[in-house]
Amino acid sequence: MSHFDISAISEAPTKTRRTPTVFRTLKEDIRTVFEKDPAARSLAEVLTCYPGLHAVWLHRLAHALWRRQWWFWGRFVSHMSRFFTGIEIHPGARIGRRFFIDHGSGVVIGETTEIGDDVHLYQGVVLGGVSLQKGKRHPAIGDQVMIGAGSIVLGPVTVGAGARIGAASLVVHDVPPRAVAVGVPARLGFGFSEADLRELTDSKLPDPIAEAFKFYGRQMETLEERLNEIEARQGIHPADPDRPGVEKKRRMMSFFTDTEEFETGAGI
Repeated sequence: MSHFDISAISEAPTKTRRTPTVFRTLKEDIRTVFEKDPAARSLAEVLTCYPGLHAVWLHRLAHALWRRQWWFWGRFVSHMSRFFTGIEIHPGARIGRRFFIDHGSGVVIGETTEIGDDVHLYQGVVLGGVSLQKGKRHPAIGDQVMIGAGSIVLGPVTVGAGARIGAASLVVHDVPPRAVAVGVPARLGFGFSEADLRELTDSKLPDPIAEAFKFYGRQMETLEERLNEIEARQGIHPADPDRPGVEKKRRMMSFFTDTEEFETGAGI
């Protein structure tokens, strides 16, 4: 690719792949809808009632026109796609295979955006630019990335393969492969296996800030236990467990043991 090599954000080495035929691409796109949307019940429903699928197909046509430097016709097809589907994809955007837009309304994908294979977007996602200069100014999205509803990814940032971006997040910096980005601005969580990532959904994404609080809370408890042991060896009497503040601290620390309670605001 001229601006960005998508293999740079995929963990697998680059492989030579035969370009799929138009018919095979259409079948892949339809199969992707059934795989990623449990609400899909029939082929007729998918072909007629899925604006995300229609937008992807119309973009493939618009992009083919754009590559042949038929600028006006590429933009015209893109504009008509936006009118009928509510999804705006610039014809210059490069999109990989098995790309799925769920619901789709309000999705905006900029001109220099590059998207890998097996990417999943929800409604309201914006892959936008912040520069008025020509050149690479939109995100590069790696393979198997999921971006939640209402999320915004701005600028020529890289979202690595397998990453997850939580709903309503704002991403303005690179996201490493297999990381989770949540919040405004997005905070990163690391250390997830492929199996963990498959289980993550918008309602189950971890909160990196909550995880940091929990980590430091556990560290404080460990340090206090060691300090109490040292004081006991030296004959120093520990602090009165009934003094004011000790009970409050005990109650607050108990929230760190329950991720769900802590992340919903308990103890804050």
